[in-house]
Amino acid sequence: MLLYRIMSPTFLLYKRYRFYVNSREETRVHIHVQTPEGELKIWLSPEVEIAKNYSVSSRDVREILKVVKEKENEFKSLWEKHFIRR
Repeated sequence: MLLYRIMSPTFLLYKRYRFYVNSREETRVHIHVQTPEGELKIWLSPEVEIAKNYSVSSRDVREILKVVKEKENEFKSLWEKHFIRR
């Protein structure tokens, strides 16, 4: 379980959603969001937008995007600390 936390650290748990990153992935700033039904990959740069949607309802997408936009700077800072300042 420890390896899982290192490889995919959770940035935020909110309601039914887990906001996290995968450590062995591309360099463009983004975040993953896991829901009980599926997963989203969301670009944070140059602007917040959905990269991929795997079975997440439009209602959940709207709520998740609202959270991501509210926490955008915090997520970018956490992403940078995780990937750049290791």
